Amino acid sequence: MFKNKTLLITGGTGSFGHQVLRRFLQSDVSEIRIFSRDEKKQEEMRMSFNNTRLRFYIGDVRDIGSVNRAMKGADYVFHAAALKQVPSCEFYPLEAIKTNALGADNVMESAVRNGVRKVVCLSTDKAVYPINAMGHSKALMEKLMVSRARAGQGQGETVFCATRYGNVMASRGSVIPLFVSQLKAGGQLTITDPEMTRFLMSLDESVDLVMHAYEKGEQGDLFVQKSPSCTIGNLAMAIMEIFNKVQPTIAMGTRHGEKLYETLVSREELTRSIEDDRYFKIPMDARDLNYNLYLNEGELRISSQYDYTSHSASRLTVEEIKYILLKLDYIQGELN
Repeated sequence: MFKNKTLLITGGTGSFGHQVLRRFLQSDVSEIRIFSRDEKKQEEMRMSFNNTRLRFYIGDVRDIGSVNRAMKGADYVFHAAALKQVPSCEFYPLEAIKTNALGADNVMESAVRNGVRKVVCLSTDKAVYPINAMGHSKALMEKLMVSRARAGQGQGETVFCATRYGNVMASRGSVIPLFVSQLKAGGQLTITDPEMTRFLMSLDESVDLVMHAYEKGEQGDLFVQKSPSCTIGNLAMAIMEIFNKVQPTIAMGTRHGEKLYETLVSREELTRSIEDDRYFKIPMDARDLNYNLYLNEGELRISSQYDYTSHSASRLTVEEIKYILLKLDYIQGELN
């Protein structure tokens, strides 16, 4: 589907954007455009990849003019640009709204104007039952995506869909690089709560999910990968065993804006989801403003359904965690 086509990646200079780029460079896509505001990271990426199919655009999703310049002639868009750090979004919630919600809408509006075939938006577990500004802004982004999809349904226009992730292993700012650096420095490993759970998903798997959304996504679909989970305590133990070091750990307690576990699919969404061995597909809510049709109807299954969380997912042992971690390029690089 990408043969001789042009792909635009917003926020493409991050660790996730790098991995998506590597996968697409293995396809016969004609051109890949990287859109971001960080010229230094763009220059580093340009020098690192040194590929004639790459084009770089400086701009900000908050500025629809700069988005339009990058969007013109694009066939597909992967929207990853976002403010992702929970603390900074807590202190500057309006900035999170401007980038994560209004910026995303600029991307979608520009895609419609320029006749893009499909846009895949990147969302997060924090958008499910959000407790922090980052999660709230991403939840709004999902609602905006569904609204755009609902408006274009059946009209042969741009298709909008999304992928939702928990933390991706060894991505920038995640806990695995933190534990490794603390271990190598000979200090304590700082653990929020040993019983806190997180899904384990690799960068390669996250790109697989994006490719699945491009191939299978219809208007308003949201895709989630089924993943195993582990406790943070067992994750720290697995990393210590891999590096053959034993160092003390200190439990700091749950930080502000942080959850005890990740929720990737709510019970309300599970009642209408379609699943296979690897993914959940959550079709959009296609209702219109004629709520008279729904005032006297409900969904009995919601009361008996459970959320899909890292507490309820299949829990890995320390040995199983080690097996997964040892397959990561990051861990092998640190070992060597």
